[in-house]
Amino acid sequence: MRDHEMHAGGSPRKPAKKRPGRVPSRAAAKGRAGTSSEAGHEGMAGMAGMDGMAGMAGMTAMASGPAGGAYRATTPQVASISFLSVVALAAALAFSASSTNLSLGARDVGGLVMPPGMIMTRDTPGQAMRDMAAVDPATVSYRAPATARGDQPLEARVEGGVKVFDLRASVIEWNIVPYERVLAYAFNRQVPGPRITLTEGDRVRFNVTNDLPEPTTIHWHGLIVPNQMDGPAAITQDPIPPGGRFTYEFVVQQAGTFFYHSHADVDRQQALGLYGALIVEPKDPARAISADQELVIQLQEWNEREGYTYPAMPMEGVMPNFFTINGKSYPSTETVNLKVGEKLLVRFIGSQSAFIHPMHIHGGPFTVVATDGVTLPESARYEKDTISVAPGERYDVIWSPQEPGKWLLHCHINHHTTNNNVEEQGGGGLMLVLNVAP
Repeated sequence: MRDHEMHAGGSPRKPAKKRPGRVPSRAAAKGRAGTSSEAGHEGMAGMAGMDGMAGMAGMTAMASGPAGGAYRATTPQVASISFLSVVALAAALAFSASSTNLSLGARDVGGLVMPPGMIMTRDTPGQAMRDMAAVDPATVSYRAPATARGDQPLEARVEGGVKVFDLRASVIEWNIVPYERVLAYAFNRQVPGPRITLTEGDRVRFNVTNDLPEPTTIHWHGLIVPNQMDGPAAITQDPIPPGGRFTYEFVVQQAGTFFYHSHADVDRQQALGLYGALIVEPKDPARAISADQELVIQLQEWNEREGYTYPAMPMEGVMPNFFTINGKSYPSTETVNLKVGEKLLVRFIGSQSAFIHPMHIHGGPFTVVATDGVTLPESARYEKDTISVAPGERYDVIWSPQEPGKWLLHCHINHHTTNNNVEEQGGGGLMLVLNVAP
């Protein structure tokens, strides 16, 4: 049977070779003078003893191998490895803390989608991240038709001699061109918000309801109003909470081109669409600027990336890639039809929140007749063909075409006349056509 035993590797064990015998001494010979059975028993005992000694020797050899005590970690070795592990972990935590604000938690920035490419240092606060984050699609309450237009006239109702307007702020889906939708903050489900036309001396009341996921207010840009009606959040009033309502009431004391916009987290809310034109006609019609037609131009920048809408800002990662006039990018901007010699009153409104736009009209110069709601006397009026409209500024100009044809009104920063860096039908963004007939 021993010849057929297997090694641990699985191959048959070779028969053990017989050890060469030794010549017995006489004493040993005498010891073997017993019976054959005694000799047999002694032989068996000797063999068992020899096998046992060989087994013990094998076990001793195995004990000195990899599983034996000679390869067990010593206490100093364990202590050294533990110390180095703690040092490495501490270094990793120190590196993370030097590049990441570990004090921010899910309550501060949980669920936010940040702009791709935006540079955020370790000390960027959670409030800044919330201001620059994408609009949450779950907050959208209305999807406007692709053909919807903003800047629609809002009619007042009269209550006790007061003109009353209702404004509601909410999150909507809005098409700036047929194929491009943005998630916008909007007044009355349109971008820009509805146009409000008043007359100098009117007493007005605005009932504002906030359906946004964050607090808001309204500022009446350029108007003289009681301080508590001015709108800056946390300064002249508590912001209107989500689901809340606030009433503004005042007497209009000026005439000219003005606008209204959010004044809470302005770099976010106004940049996402919370603004609208406010035109005040003079009480004396003779003081009105004479024109055959009127065109309101409200400027805006957008940052839309991979289905997410971020507030556009002059910062890495949140630079705009779309630009709109009255909520639309060319070729979806409106076309103005007029005749040679007619006077077109253009009201440029700097409703954008971050960039200056040099607005140019082809086909001849225009005359600047009012700035920031103040009509210029005849002697102070001047001609230009390009005027830079900064955020918050307003310019009223008169343009009278001298030749028939399609004349462009556009921003002269060329990138601002593209849609996501692409020209369509000769342009994009801040551009529209003035179609002049003979």
